[in-house]
Amino acid sequence: TAFFHGDLDEEVFMKLPPGFHAPEKGMVCRLKKSLYGLKQSPRCWFSKFAKALFDYGFVQCGADHSLFSLITRKKELHVLIYVDDML
Repeated sequence: TAFFHGDLDEEVFMKLPPGFHAPEKGMVCRLKKSLYGLKQSPRCWFSKFAKALFDYGFVQCGADHSLFSLITRKKELHVLIYVDDML
């Protein structure tokens, strides 16, 4: 369900789901959030997640972009994130 929380940066359209009948022929759906199976989903979700960590003061590792670190005087916190289909 992680991919359902990603925001799309571009306009993406899809055919209507099975069982849904449009009032006019040829209508499509415009997506505002990412869906599982959409090629942009992992990137959209990771971008939103990374922004949240940056807002808390985390720094992204240059050697491994899925590793984020927050180091203070008293504490050290490392988050290594991997979502299926992301990399």
